[in-house]
Amino acid sequence: MAENLRLARLYLVMLAIVTVGRWGLGFYEVPYEKGTDKLSIVMLTLFASLFYGAFIRRWRGYRILQVVGLTMTLALLGQVVILLSTAASYALGVDSYFSNPIALNQKAAVGFAQAMQIRAGGLVANTLLNGIAGALGWVMGAALPSSPK
Repeated sequence: MAENLRLARLYLVMLAIVTVGRWGLGFYEVPYEKGTDKLSIVMLTLFASLFYGAFIRRWRGYRILQVVGLTMTLALLGQVVILLSTAASYALGVDSYFSNPIALNQKAAVGFAQAMQIRAGGLVANTLLNGIAGALGWVMGAALPSSPK
């Protein structure tokens, strides 16, 4: 796990940038529909899983299960940020990109408990999805040149 966290440093920097950006879009009252596709934690994590899977295979010699473990770690970190940001939005009474009904796949605003259930489901589903994306990246990594020795 320590090695996964060490390798995840670049992802964590990008995760922080995107998270701050999403909070900022909400504070500047950019409509959710207009701004969410510009800074998406889920999309960042999916692309990171594909790229990490490919590059870690080729340049670090990781096996597929090691890559899946790493990319699931990335997803877990991203989903925990989403969950905590959603909880903070509700606790502070702030209308943010994390508490927006569309972000929660709802037609209207929902209460805190329901929002946390939705986010918990997302945590499980997105962690699994990113494990699959990491495995796909690992497969694609065969096309990369080997690292010089």
